[in-house]
Amino acid sequence: MPQSQTSEPVANTLGDAGEVIIRTRDLNKTYRPPFSRQSKTALHGLNIDVRRGEIFGLVGPNGSGKTTTLKLLLGLIKPTGGAIEIFGRGPRDVAVKKRIGFLPDGPYFYDHLNSYEVLDFYGKLFGFPKDLREQRSEEILDMVGLNKADRHRVIRTYSKGMMQRVGLAQALLNDPELLFLDEPTTGLDPIGARSMKDAILQVRDAGKTVLLCSHLLADVQAICDRVAILSEGNLVKFGTVQELVGPSQRFEVYAAGFGDVALGKAEQKTWPFEKHNGHVKFEANSSEQLDEILRFVRDCDGRTIDVKGYSETLEDVFVRSVKSDGR
Repeated sequence: MPQSQTSEPVANTLGDAGEVIIRTRDLNKTYRPPFSRQSKTALHGLNIDVRRGEIFGLVGPNGSGKTTTLKLLLGLIKPTGGAIEIFGRGPRDVAVKKRIGFLPDGPYFYDHLNSYEVLDFYGKLFGFPKDLREQRSEEILDMVGLNKADRHRVIRTYSKGMMQRVGLAQALLNDPELLFLDEPTTGLDPIGARSMKDAILQVRDAGKTVLLCSHLLADVQAICDRVAILSEGNLVKFGTVQELVGPSQRFEVYAAGFGDVALGKAEQKTWPFEKHNGHVKFEANSSEQLDEILRFVRDCDGRTIDVKGYSETLEDVFVRSVKSDGR
Protein backbone atom coordinates (compact mmCIF):
# COMPACT_ATOMS: atom_id res chain seq x y z
CA MET A 1 0.00 0.00 0.00
CA PRO A 2 1.32 3.49 -0.74
CA GLN A 3 2.84 5.23 2.24
CA SER A 4 2.84 8.89 3.11
CA GLN A 5 5.75 10.98 2.05
CA THR A 6 8.48 11.51 4.62
CA SER A 7 7.62 14.59 6.62
CA GLU A 8 9.03 16.62 9.46
CA PRO A 9 7.83 15.96 13.02
CA VAL A 10 4.49 17.40 14.00
CA ALA A 11 4.81 20.52 16.12
CA ASN A 12 2.39 21.99 18.66
CA THR A 13 3.22 25.57 17.76
CA LEU A 14 2.96 27.62 14.62
CA GLY A 15 5.70 27.03 12.10
CA ASP A 16 6.81 27.56 8.55
CA ALA A 17 4.81 26.44 5.55
CA GLY A 18 5.36 22.72 5.11
CA GLU A 19 4.90 21.93 8.78
CA VAL A 20 2.78 18.80 9.15
CA ILE A 21 -0.39 19.56 11.10
CA ILE A 22 -2.32 16.33 10.39
CA ARG A 23 -0.71 12.93 10.39
CA THR A 24 -2.28 9.49 10.42
CA ARG A 25 -0.29 6.36 11.20
CA ASP A 26 -1.65 2.95 10.16
CA LEU A 27 -5.16 4.24 10.77
CA ASN A 28 -7.84 1.56 10.81
CA LYS A 29 -11.58 1.58 11.38
CA THR A 30 -13.78 -1.50 11.62
CA TYR A 31 -17.51 -1.24 12.19
CA ARG A 32 -19.14 -4.00 14.26
CA PRO A 33 -22.94 -3.77 14.35
CA PRO A 34 -24.57 -4.69 17.68
CA PHE A 35 -25.71 -8.30 18.05
CA SER A 36 -23.94 -9.30 14.84
CA ARG A 37 -20.90 -11.42 14.12
CA GLN A 38 -20.33 -9.57 10.86
CA SER A 39 -17.90 -6.66 10.71
CA LYS A 40 -16.89 -4.19 8.01
CA THR A 41 -13.42 -2.68 7.80
CA ALA A 42 -13.87 0.78 6.30
CA LEU A 43 -10.24 1.88 6.52
CA HIS A 44 -7.03 -0.13 6.19
CA GLY A 45 -3.76 1.27 7.54
CA LEU A 46 -4.12 4.84 6.27
CA ASN A 47 -0.89 6.89 6.26
CA ILE A 48 -1.22 10.50 5.11
CA ASP A 49 0.09 13.90 6.16
CA VAL A 50 -1.42 17.34 5.63
CA ARG A 51 0.90 20.34 5.62
CA ARG A 52 0.29 23.84 6.81
CA GLY A 53 -0.98 26.24 4.16
CA GLU A 54 -2.11 23.68 1.58
CA ILE A 55 -5.45 22.57 0.19
CA PHE A 56 -5.49 18.80 0.60
CA GLY A 57 -8.04 16.77 -1.37
CA LEU A 58 -9.51 13.51 -0.10
CA VAL A 59 -11.40 11.71 -2.87
CA GLY A 60 -12.89 8.30 -3.52
CA PRO A 61 -16.04 6.53 -4.71
CA ASN A 62 -18.92 5.71 -2.40
CA GLY A 63 -17.76 3.29 0.28
CA SER A 64 -14.10 4.21 -0.20
CA GLY A 65 -13.58 5.35 3.40
CA LYS A 66 -13.30 9.10 2.88
CA THR A 67 -16.30 9.94 5.11
CA THR A 68 -14.97 7.59 7.78
CA THR A 69 -11.58 9.31 7.53
CA LEU A 70 -13.19 12.73 7.91
CA LYS A 71 -15.15 11.61 10.98
CA LEU A 72 -12.00 10.15 12.53
CA LEU A 73 -10.06 13.38 11.95
CA LEU A 74 -12.89 15.41 13.50
CA GLY A 75 -12.97 13.11 16.52
CA LEU A 76 -16.59 12.12 15.88
CA ILE A 77 -15.70 8.41 15.96
CA LYS A 78 -12.80 6.47 17.43
CA PRO A 79 -10.31 4.45 15.37
CA THR A 80 -10.03 0.70 15.75
CA GLY A 81 -6.28 0.92 15.36
CA GLY A 82 -3.49 3.32 14.50
CA ALA A 83 -3.11 6.94 15.51
CA ILE A 84 -4.10 10.47 14.50
CA GLU A 85 -2.21 13.65 15.33
CA ILE A 86 -3.63 17.13 14.71
CA PHE A 87 -1.35 19.92 15.85
CA GLY A 88 0.53 17.16 17.67
CA ARG A 89 -2.52 16.16 19.73
CA GLY A 90 -5.41 13.75 19.50
CA PRO A 91 -8.45 14.85 17.47
CA ARG A 92 -10.71 14.88 20.55
CA ASP A 93 -8.50 17.31 22.46
CA VAL A 94 -10.41 20.52 23.25
CA ALA A 95 -7.35 22.57 22.34
CA VAL A 96 -7.56 21.10 18.83
CA LYS A 97 -11.29 21.87 18.52
CA LYS A 98 -10.59 25.56 19.11
CA ARG A 99 -8.26 25.65 16.11
CA ILE A 100 -10.47 23.99 13.48
CA GLY A 101 -13.59 24.81 11.46
CA PHE A 102 -15.98 22.43 9.69
CA LEU A 103 -18.42 22.80 6.81
CA PRO A 104 -20.52 19.60 6.56
CA ASP A 105 -22.18 18.31 3.43
CA GLY A 106 -25.56 20.04 3.32
CA PRO A 107 -25.29 22.38 6.34
CA TYR A 108 -28.53 23.10 8.19
CA PHE A 109 -29.40 26.15 10.25
CA TYR A 110 -32.52 27.42 12.00
CA ASP A 111 -34.36 28.65 8.95
CA HIS A 112 -36.22 31.49 10.69
CA LEU A 113 -32.89 33.30 11.28
CA ASN A 114 -31.01 35.52 8.84
CA SER A 115 -27.28 35.17 8.18
CA TYR A 116 -26.30 37.73 10.83
CA GLU A 117 -28.42 35.97 13.44
CA VAL A 118 -26.95 32.58 12.53
CA LEU A 119 -23.39 33.85 12.97
CA ASP A 120 -24.36 35.72 16.14
CA PHE A 121 -25.71 32.45 17.57
CA TYR A 122 -22.45 30.59 16.87
CA GLY A 123 -20.40 33.55 18.08
CA LYS A 124 -22.15 33.29 21.45
CA LEU A 125 -21.21 29.60 21.59
CA PHE A 126 -17.58 30.64 21.12
CA GLY A 127 -17.97 33.19 23.92
CA PHE A 128 -17.30 36.19 21.68
CA PRO A 129 -18.44 39.59 23.02
CA LYS A 130 -21.14 41.40 21.04
CA ASP A 131 -18.83 43.85 19.28
CA LEU A 132 -16.52 41.06 18.13
CA ARG A 133 -19.48 38.98 16.91
CA GLU A 134 -20.70 41.88 14.82
CA GLN A 135 -17.24 42.62 13.43
CA ARG A 136 -16.45 38.99 12.55
CA SER A 137 -19.87 38.44 10.95
CA GLU A 138 -19.46 41.41 8.63
CA GLU A 139 -15.87 40.50 7.69
CA ILE A 140 -16.60 36.85 6.96
CA LEU A 141 -19.80 37.44 5.01
CA ASP A 142 -17.77 39.80 2.85
CA MET A 143 -15.11 37.11 2.43
CA VAL A 144 -17.54 34.38 1.34
CA GLY A 145 -19.31 36.74 -1.04
CA LEU A 146 -22.83 36.80 0.37
CA ASN A 147 -24.65 39.78 -1.10
CA LYS A 148 -25.36 42.51 1.46
CA ALA A 149 -28.96 42.72 0.29
CA ASP A 150 -29.48 39.04 1.17
CA ARG A 151 -27.98 39.07 4.65
CA HIS A 152 -31.18 40.23 6.35
CA ARG A 153 -33.37 37.66 4.58
CA VAL A 154 -34.33 34.55 6.54
CA ILE A 155 -32.41 31.36 5.74
CA ARG A 156 -35.48 29.53 4.42
CA THR A 157 -35.48 31.84 1.39
CA TYR A 158 -31.83 31.11 0.51
CA SER A 159 -30.62 29.16 -2.49
CA LYS A 160 -28.22 26.22 -2.10
CA GLY A 161 -25.29 28.45 -3.00
CA MET A 162 -26.26 31.10 -0.45
CA MET A 163 -26.66 28.39 2.22
CA GLN A 164 -23.18 27.07 1.41
CA ARG A 165 -21.75 30.56 1.82
CA VAL A 166 -23.34 30.90 5.25
CA GLY A 167 -22.00 27.46 6.14
CA LEU A 168 -18.49 28.48 5.11
CA ALA A 169 -18.85 31.71 7.08
CA GLN A 170 -19.86 29.74 10.17
CA ALA A 171 -16.86 27.43 9.73
CA LEU A 172 -14.55 30.47 9.55
CA LEU A 173 -16.10 32.39 12.43
CA ASN A 174 -13.51 31.35 15.03
CA ASP A 175 -10.64 32.16 12.63
CA PRO A 176 -9.51 28.50 12.45
CA GLU A 177 -6.05 27.41 11.38
CA LEU A 178 -7.44 24.21 9.86
CA LEU A 179 -10.66 23.98 7.86
CA PHE A 180 -12.51 20.75 7.01
CA LEU A 181 -14.86 21.00 4.01
CA ASP A 182 -17.20 18.16 3.02
CA GLU A 183 -18.51 18.45 -0.56
CA PRO A 184 -18.54 22.28 -0.55
CA THR A 185 -19.46 22.70 -4.24
CA THR A 186 -21.98 19.87 -4.63
CA GLY A 187 -25.32 21.05 -5.97
CA LEU A 188 -24.11 24.53 -6.86
CA ASP A 189 -24.56 26.09 -10.28
CA PRO A 190 -21.36 26.95 -12.20
CA ILE A 191 -21.26 30.52 -10.90
CA GLY A 192 -21.89 29.41 -7.32
CA ALA A 193 -19.27 26.67 -7.58
CA ARG A 194 -16.71 29.14 -8.96
CA SER A 195 -17.44 31.59 -6.14
CA MET A 196 -17.03 28.83 -3.56
CA LYS A 197 -13.70 27.73 -5.08
CA ASP A 198 -12.49 31.33 -5.11
CA ALA A 199 -13.44 31.64 -1.43
CA ILE A 200 -11.52 28.44 -0.59
CA LEU A 201 -8.45 29.73 -2.41
CA GLN A 202 -8.76 33.00 -0.52
CA VAL A 203 -8.84 31.06 2.75
CA ARG A 204 -5.68 29.19 1.71
CA ASP A 205 -3.98 32.41 0.67
CA ALA A 206 -4.76 33.83 4.11
CA GLY A 207 -2.46 31.14 5.54
CA LYS A 208 -5.02 28.57 6.58
CA THR A 209 -4.96 24.86 5.82
CA VAL A 210 -7.91 23.20 4.07
CA LEU A 211 -8.83 19.51 3.94
CA LEU A 212 -11.42 19.06 1.21
CA CYS A 213 -13.57 15.96 0.70
CA SER A 214 -15.24 15.88 -2.70
CA HIS A 215 -16.30 13.61 -5.55
CA LEU A 216 -16.15 16.50 -8.06
CA LEU A 217 -12.70 15.74 -9.39
CA ALA A 218 -12.47 18.74 -11.71
CA ASP A 219 -12.90 21.00 -8.67
CA VAL A 220 -10.27 19.04 -6.73
CA GLN A 221 -7.82 19.28 -9.62
CA ALA A 222 -8.44 23.01 -9.96
CA ILE A 223 -7.71 24.05 -6.38
CA CYS A 224 -5.95 21.28 -4.44
CA ASP A 225 -2.21 21.16 -3.86
CA ARG A 226 -2.06 17.46 -2.96
CA VAL A 227 -4.59 14.66 -3.24
CA ALA A 228 -5.21 11.26 -1.62
CA ILE A 229 -7.34 8.77 -3.55
CA LEU A 230 -9.09 6.09 -1.51
CA SER A 231 -10.70 2.89 -2.75
CA GLU A 232 -12.37 0.29 -0.53
CA GLY A 233 -10.59 1.67 2.50
CA ASN A 234 -7.14 1.65 0.89
CA LEU A 235 -4.93 4.55 -0.08
CA VAL A 236 -4.26 3.89 -3.77
CA LYS A 237 -2.72 7.22 -4.87
CA PHE A 238 -1.14 10.08 -2.91
CA GLY A 239 0.79 13.10 -4.15
CA THR A 240 0.61 16.51 -5.76
CA VAL A 241 -1.89 16.99 -8.57
CA GLN A 242 1.02 17.36 -11.01
CA GLU A 243 2.59 14.11 -9.79
CA LEU A 244 -0.69 12.26 -10.21
CA VAL A 245 -1.69 13.53 -13.65
CA GLY A 246 1.87 13.46 -14.99
CA PRO A 247 3.36 15.48 -17.86
CA SER A 248 1.52 16.36 -21.05
CA GLN A 249 0.89 13.34 -23.26
CA ARG A 250 -0.73 15.00 -26.28
CA PHE A 251 0.19 18.22 -28.03
CA GLU A 252 -1.25 20.56 -30.62
CA VAL A 253 1.06 22.75 -32.69
CA TYR A 254 -0.40 25.74 -34.51
CA ALA A 255 1.78 27.01 -37.36
CA ALA A 256 1.57 29.59 -40.16
CA GLY A 257 3.45 30.30 -43.39
CA PHE A 258 2.68 26.97 -45.08
CA GLY A 259 2.26 26.91 -48.83
CA ASP A 260 1.17 24.06 -51.07
CA VAL A 261 4.69 22.61 -51.24
CA ALA A 262 5.01 22.50 -47.44
CA LEU A 263 1.54 21.00 -47.10
CA GLY A 264 2.51 18.33 -49.62
CA LYS A 265 5.51 17.42 -47.49
CA ALA A 266 3.30 17.32 -44.39
CA GLU A 267 1.03 14.77 -46.09
CA GLN A 268 3.99 12.41 -46.29
CA LYS A 269 4.42 12.47 -42.51
CA THR A 270 2.61 10.27 -40.00
CA TRP A 271 1.33 13.13 -37.84
CA PRO A 272 -2.31 14.17 -38.19
CA PHE A 273 -2.79 17.76 -39.33
CA GLU A 274 -5.56 20.00 -40.59
CA LYS A 275 -6.11 23.56 -41.73
CA HIS A 276 -7.41 25.60 -38.83
CA ASN A 277 -8.57 29.23 -39.14
CA GLY A 278 -5.98 30.05 -41.80
CA HIS A 279 -3.24 28.16 -39.97
CA VAL A 280 -2.16 24.53 -39.82
CA LYS A 281 -2.76 22.45 -36.70
CA PHE A 282 -0.48 19.45 -36.13
CA GLU A 283 -1.13 16.78 -33.48
CA ALA A 284 1.60 14.95 -31.58
CA ASN A 285 1.12 11.97 -29.27
CA SER A 286 4.52 12.18 -27.60
CA SER A 287 7.24 14.68 -26.78
CA GLU A 288 9.39 13.05 -29.46
CA GLN A 289 6.72 13.71 -32.10
CA LEU A 290 6.40 17.26 -30.82
CA ASP A 291 10.13 17.84 -31.42
CA GLU A 292 9.83 16.37 -34.92
CA ILE A 293 6.91 18.66 -35.80
CA LEU A 294 8.67 21.76 -34.51
CA ARG A 295 11.77 20.90 -36.58
CA PHE A 296 9.56 20.29 -39.62
CA VAL A 297 7.91 23.71 -39.25
CA ARG A 298 11.33 25.39 -39.04
CA ASP A 299 12.69 23.43 -42.02
CA CYS A 300 9.68 24.54 -44.10
CA ASP A 301 10.29 28.19 -43.12
CA GLY A 302 6.99 28.18 -41.23
CA ARG A 303 6.22 29.98 -37.99
CA THR A 304 5.10 28.28 -34.78
CA ILE A 305 2.23 30.33 -33.37
CA ASP A 306 1.19 28.24 -30.38
CA VAL A 307 1.82 24.90 -28.69
CA LYS A 308 -0.79 23.37 -26.37
CA GLY A 309 -0.13 20.39 -24.13
CA TYR A 310 -2.80 18.05 -22.76
CA SER A 311 -2.26 15.67 -19.85
CA GLU A 312 -4.50 13.21 -18.09
CA THR A 313 -7.16 14.64 -15.83
CA LEU A 314 -7.48 13.69 -12.19
CA GLU A 315 -10.65 11.86 -13.20
CA ASP A 316 -8.60 9.66 -15.57
CA VAL A 317 -6.15 8.86 -12.77
CA PHE A 318 -9.00 8.25 -10.33
CA VAL A 319 -10.86 5.81 -12.60
CA ARG A 320 -7.71 3.88 -13.47
CA SER A 321 -6.60 3.68 -9.82
CA VAL A 322 -9.99 2.50 -8.58
CA LYS A 323 -10.28 -0.12 -11.34
CA SER A 324 -6.79 -1.45 -10.59
CA ASP A 325 -7.82 -1.77 -6.94
CA GLY A 326 -10.48 -4.25 -7.93
CA ARG A 327 -13.53 -2.08 -8.65
